[in-house]
Parts: sequence; structure tokens; C-alpha cells
Amino acid sequence: MDGNDESKTALPFRLARLRRAPSSANLRRRFLLEAAAAQQRDAADDDAGGNRQPRFWRISAWVEEFMFYHVIKILVEGSAFRDIRSALVLVKVLCRWMNLFTAASAAFATNVLAQVQYSQARDDMEVSRAAFLPLLLRLVETPALVEAMSHPFAKDVRKDLSQSLTGFMHTLQPAPGFIERLDMFRSETLARLDPPFKKKQADASTAMDELLEPALRLDNFVVPDMPISNSRAGLYVYLNAALVGRPLIDDVLLLAFLHNRYQGETQSGAIDLILASFDILANTVFRNEGPKDAHLLRSFLINKLPLLLCQLFASQFSTASSEFCITEALNQVDTSVFPTASLMFDESRSNNPYTESVREEFCTACALHGLVQREHVERILGETSMSYEPSLEKYSKDKLVQSCLSDPDKIQGLVRDIDKMDGNAGAVCQALVELMRQLCVSKETMSLKLLCVQLAHKPQSLDIVLLFERLPTVLEPLCQLLDNWRYDDDQGEYQPIYEEFGAILLLVLAYAYRYNLRAADIGIVSPDSCVGKILNRAHISRPLGDLTEQEKSHINGWIHGLFGSETGGLGDDLMSSCPPQDFYLLVASIFQYIVVAYTHGYLNDESLKSGIEYVVDTFLLPSLVPAIRFLADYLWVEQREQKSVIKILQLMLLPSSISGEASTMLFSVKNLIAKPLEYSLRSYQKQDPKNQDIEPLLRALRDSLPLSRRTGGAEHNELESWSSSSSSGLSGAVRHTVQGLVQMHHGLNVMPTSYTHRQMIAACRVVGTRRVLRAMLDEVRYQSVAGAASVVYDVVAALVCAPDVTIEPPATSSLLGNEARASQRRLTLREVLKSEAEGCHKLHNKDATLAEMVVRLHRRVEALLALPPAQALLQAPDMSLDLSGAPTGLGEAISAAVAQGGDGMVVDGVGLDLASSDLGLGGPSGGGLETTSDGDIFSGIDAGMDMFGGWDGMDTS
Repeated sequence: MDGNDESKTALPFRLARLRRAPSSANLRRRFLLEAAAAQQRDAADDDAGGNRQPRFWRISAWVEEFMFYHVIKILVEGSAFRDIRSALVLVKVLCRWMNLFTAASAAFATNVLAQVQYSQARDDMEVSRAAFLPLLLRLVETPALVEAMSHPFAKDVRKDLSQSLTGFMHTLQPAPGFIERLDMFRSETLARLDPPFKKKQADASTAMDELLEPALRLDNFVVPDMPISNSRAGLYVYLNAALVGRPLIDDVLLLAFLHNRYQGETQSGAIDLILASFDILANTVFRNEGPKDAHLLRSFLINKLPLLLCQLFASQFSTASSEFCITEALNQVDTSVFPTASLMFDESRSNNPYTESVREEFCTACALHGLVQREHVERILGETSMSYEPSLEKYSKDKLVQSCLSDPDKIQGLVRDIDKMDGNAGAVCQALVELMRQLCVSKETMSLKLLCVQLAHKPQSLDIVLLFERLPTVLEPLCQLLDNWRYDDDQGEYQPIYEEFGAILLLVLAYAYRYNLRAADIGIVSPDSCVGKILNRAHISRPLGDLTEQEKSHINGWIHGLFGSETGGLGDDLMSSCPPQDFYLLVASIFQYIVVAYTHGYLNDESLKSGIEYVVDTFLLPSLVPAIRFLADYLWVEQREQKSVIKILQLMLLPSSISGEASTMLFSVKNLIAKPLEYSLRSYQKQDPKNQDIEPLLRALRDSLPLSRRTGGAEHNELESWSSSSSSGLSGAVRHTVQGLVQMHHGLNVMPTSYTHRQMIAACRVVGTRRVLRAMLDEVRYQSVAGAASVVYDVVAALVCAPDVTIEPPATSSLLGNEARASQRRLTLREVLKSEAEGCHKLHNKDATLAEMVVRLHRRVEALLALPPAQALLQAPDMSLDLSGAPTGLGEAISAAVAQGGDGMVVDGVGLDLASSDLGLGGPSGGGLETTSDGDIFSGIDAGMDMFGGWDGMDTS
């Protein structure tokens, strides 16, 4: 009989001895055998004089499995331990097993090659861990063991068990119930086992701490120094958040953030900023979000980034320095995603239209702004450029404005130039905004109407304008003009007045609906503002008793004018007595009467069609926005009027005859209402699946859906995916995201980690900001143990610093009466972190490591978001970007922006520092979490159908 046969024969006797031995002895013996074998292998490796190879799991997995189930059996029988000492020994041995699994998992996770070479070892480890998990669950749920650990002398065992559990749980795959049970034991059962005398010992220091101010306690809290690196993911996260919804790029705050982050290392900051800008564009292509995001992100990279670099290099400006940074950054950009000119002609490649030519366009823009010498462009690109135009000239805002004022026909060409990728979009956008302001002042409403109609037709161009101008700067002149609109004493025709008013209002509605804004968000502070009233209630029908006699008269006049054959249509008498401001506030009520009249037979098909034909003419067409919003809400009511609503929508969205100008305006209207209407139609389709009239309407909206909303809110399918990706739901998804960002590193051809800040926004709104912060802190602890502390602190600090476009600042006054009453704003991550840090001394008594993590992270966040002293004096900033020059230093750039009343403190009432006050400019809507594909419509500006409004205040913190 050979040696193998002998071992097989002896095996039953060994197993029999295992059954008789104490459970802790079995586990400890097996653990020591593993450790001894590992040491022997290490010694053999050292004696051989070769390089030490990484150790991986080499065991007989079935033996471990048998042993763990044997211990479970004797636990169930009650013979696992005889006294307190043996119980604690058993716990300590299990802790060592958990630490072994944690270390093995970390080794496999950090060595991709090992996962292939040692796949059998990894499989064996997973088999053993799967058998160990039921044992661990049985152990922590054994009352006798919990009782044994409750004694004061077991405090070290409790501490070891808590730490081991924390690391071990991170190695587990999502398994419903298992992780929750272990975490509940660690965070609740173990926490309750601290002996009473420990609390008494802490009472004296706690009482002293309470006498001190929280800030003083925090300042005096000593945390060991730790180097925190500037990871590639940090700026990537920050820019992603700033551009995920309404663009929140604030020059002054971004420059201050870079200055604080890189501490004067301008070149490193510039290189990382360029890489992050390429990364966010690559990310949107990888996520198949190019149609709705790539246009804005390309424009940011090509048109906005060179201007930021001009300010960043201002203190030490030399073309050689900026050329070096641009060349160094482009060398690290992945050519498989952003191909060179020669690669674009490679037939074996499948180039993406959103990323091809970006390298050349970026270099062209840099040359335009003097960051590189024009003759060096090809040297930087490494080959001959196929699209570079040395003759391209830098635009001047003032010249563009004067050119359009003298020749209004050039306005259309200027609007087209917004979408060009040549570095001139900034001057174009500022020229358009200044042109609108001057036209409003001079009341040149014909030219203004043409400009507004063209801008409203291009929703993605609205995003680009906000890269260079604040939202109130764009819309306040328009709103003031509309609020003060009056008929002339010698007014001849009224239909052109309706047409001009509607066209200008359409642009205001385009901004408000696309970004889910309320009146206060765009700078409207007067409760008497007609634009404010239209935004908040034009889509809400009012009961008859709430209408004045004059309003009843106007409604009666419009109904008869639209549908009464004997009245001869809409005349000047009606429109002269009912100004357009009053008409838009009555639109919803008018259409409610139309629906009821058609349902009950007071209107026949021919009369309805002829009346709607008036509405789809250019002078009334913008009123379809509040009208369709009202009809979309009306579809939710299960009454016989629903089929009438569908009929009216068909006549609106699928007119049998329509002029070219009206068709252009109708496309703009569809873009505004596509999301809410699609959701209502699909919900109604579930009630009436055999209705053949719904699908044509959905097809009519299909092209408008990607352009309808940009709020930063998550789509329904995204929420489902994140919630189901982990056993701990959205909190687990956040931790998984942090893990991916930590692994993103500097280097050549690095693929960015898939990321959208919509996930962070959704998690904070659904599970609460405090729970999200706790999840991130747990990941900081885990990554720190794994040796990635310097990176994870930077990643999590960037997530905390990142702007949240859906945050609503505290209301300072009642801007629009009851209609604008703001719900309580949820706390930002920065505010919750500060609150935790101010309680650091109490936290230290419970968990010293966590207290250090919180304070260290808080100090990192505050250091990154620190503003220059002069910034605090700024009250109502209104700085426009100077495209013709730059200050002479980063610090001077920030100070100069402050001195001018910088654009930097606030964008749209919300600066990148979202924990600051709203400075009297109002704030963005609290809406934005799209619980369905159009969830943002049920909050913010929608005061009538707030179906998911309860989520706005959902914060378990």
C-alpha cells in the first residue's frame, strides 16, 4: 500500500478524533496548520534565493467544509464550549479565520493575474468561506456566547470580533439576509455589551466636552497626519457632478478648488483638469449616454476648458508651460477612445462620432486662446492635423453684438455658432445674452422674438449658454419685459403682440421645464410677477368659484372665439380686453371646459378640430405648454373625459396642416412636455391597452424625449439597477462606486470608472444623506485597511465636495406667497459630515478609528472648499467671463473675480459650495429625483400633481 492509500485509510480515524476534540481546538489546529505551511513555503522561497511569490489559498477545501459543519453541529447540541473561557477562545479563533478570509480576498482582488493563475485556489477559498458563513451566523446568534462576551474582561474579544466582522463582511457577495444579520449583530448587539462602568468613566470627560463649543472641540481634536494623494478620480467626480444636470461650472470656485487641491502646483492641476475633462466625455460614451450628454461635455472640453486654463496659468503664464501641460495630458488620453487623425481613417476601427476629432478641436481652441503656438499644434498632436485652420480668428463679444444689432438677419447665424467646437462658443454665448438684454431694454420685440424662438428650438444649446452665463443673467431681462408688457394706446393689431409675447415666454418656459426650475430659481422675487404666476400655476385649472367675473368673461370669450361659428373666430376685441399675461393664466381652465364640452356632446369633431387649429398657430402655440401639462395630469383621473383628452392631444401633436414656422415652434413645445406626457400616456395605456390612439402620440414624442429634461434626477431603470446590485440597496451601490473610483489611477490609456452623480443624488434623497455618509465612511475604513487610504480619502472628499444640482437652499423669504412655499431642505453631505465631526469627542469614546476618519475627512473637505477672504464679502455677484484677457495669477484671478462681482460665488443661486446661503437669489428646485422616466415633473414647478412629493423630504438622517 502506498503513502496515499495509508493517508486515505487513516482519514476516518482523524475525523473521529475531530469529533471528540473541542470545537475551538479543531479550528485553531487547522488555522495553525495553514499558518505553519505558509511559513514553510516562505522559508523555502527565501532559501532558494528567488523572489518571494505572493501567497494564495492552498487547502483541501472539503476538509475545511467538514470541520465547519461539525462545529455547527456541536453548537446546536450545546457542547461547543464548557465555560466562559472556552467560549471566548472560540470567538478569538473565529476572528482569526475571518481575518484569514479577508486577507485572502484582498490578495485576489488586488492581483488580477493571480485570479487567473490561482483560479482553483480562489474557488477553494470561496467554498471554505461559504461553509464558514453559517457557522459564524450560528455563533453570533447563540445566546450563551453573547452572554459570555458581555463580561467586562471580554472587552478585547468584543473589539477583535467587531473589527474582524467589519473586514469579513466586505468580502461577501450580495446575499440577502446574511450581511444584514451580521451587521445588526456588530452594530447593535455588540454595541450594547459595553459594561456600565465604562460609561461612568466617560461621564466626566463628556461633561467637560459639553462645556466647550463644538468647533473648539473639533479644532483641538488630534488626528495623526496622513498623506492624501490627488487621485485622478477626484476631479473626475467633481466635474461629473457639476455637469450632470443644469451646468454649475463656476469659474471662481473651480479655480479656488484647484488651488486648494494642488497647493500651487499649477501644472499638475492643469494636467489633471484636462484629463478629467476627457474622462467625463469618455464615460458618457461608455454609458451609452452620448445623445443627451456628449454635446455639452464636448463643448465644455473644447470651448470652456481653454478659458479655465488661461486663468489657471495666469500667474506664471508662458506658452512653454501651458504647451507642456497640454502635451503631457494628451499623451495620457486613451487613443482607442479619442483617436488621432490617422487612426480615424483606419477601416478596422469603429470610431465614435462623439469622440473623434476631439484632440484636434481641443488643440485648435488652445491655439486660439494663446495656450499653444499655432505652428506647434501638429507637433503636440504628433502628426499632421486634418482639420486645424490656422486662419481661425478669436471672436469679440462686443463686435458680435454690434453686428447683430445693425443686421438682425445675422442673429440666426450667431445662434448656430453656439454649437461649434472651435473655442469661440464663450464669446458667442455672451454676445447672445448681451444682445437679448439690449433688445429687452430697447423693446425691439420683433428681433427678440426671432432670437427666442431659435434658442427654444435647441435645448442642448441652452446647456452651453449656461457654461458661460448665470441663469438669472439670461432670463431676468426677459422676465422683466414680460412682466411690464403693456398695450400701446394706439395699438392697431393684437395678434402680433400675442405672437411676440408667446415666443419670448417660450424661451423662459424652455429653461424652466428643462431644468425643473421655479420662479425663484431664475431670479423672480415679486409675488405679482406674471411670469412667476405662469410658471407656478398656468397648468392648473381653477374651480369656477375661484375665478373673478372678469376671468369668467375672458374664458367665455375664448371658448366662443375658438369654437363659435357665429362669432367669426378670434377678434381684436377679445385679445384687446384680455392681455396675453391674463390669457396664459387661464389656459388650463379653458381646456378643462373644452374637454368637458366635447365629452358631453356640446362640441362635435369638426368644431373641435377647427378650434384647435387656432391654438396650433404661432400666436397661441406657446400656450400648448401649460395646456398639455394640464391634459397630462388630467389623464390620471379615471373618468370618461380621458378619451376626449386623447382626441385633443391628437389634434395638437399631429395636426393635419401646419405652417413651417408653427411646425418649428411645435417641435420646441414637444421638447418641453415630452417626459410628463409620455409618462401619463403610458400609464393610461395600461388602463386601456386596446386603445389604438395612444401609440401614434408616443411615436410623435419619441425624438423629443432625450431633449426633454436635464435635472440630475435618476431614471427609473437606473434606480432599479442600483437598488438590486447589492443586498444593502443604494447604500451598497454607493460603496461599490467608491471602490471603483479608488481603483481608477493615473497612467497611459486609463479607462475611467463608470460613474454618474445621479446615483449619489438619488441615494441621498431615497435613503438619506446620513446613511450615505456612513456607507462611504465604512468604505474608507475598509480601503484604509487594504492600504488605499491616501486614495480613498481623496475620492470620498471629492464626493462630499461635489455640487448637487437638486439641493434647495433655505428660503429666506416668501417670494411668491403660498405657491412658492419651500419644503424643508435636506442636508448636504458636507453639512452632515460637519455635524458628525463636531461630535468627534463623543464618537471617539465609541469608536476611536471612526472619529479619526470623520475628522480627517471633514478637514480635507473644508480645506478643498475654502474660499479667499474677500469672497465672503460678496453679496450679489454678476461677473461675466472676460474672453479677451486674464488676470496675472491664480490668487489674483480669484481676487479679481471678487472685485468685479464675480460669477464665481453663485451659479443660478447655487454656487459649487452648496452649503452656503442663496445670497438672496433663490435656489434650484428640490425636484430632480426621477422616480420614473419623468419623475422631476412631479416636484418643483408642478404644484398640481405632486405624486412623489413625499420623496423630497425623505431623509432618514
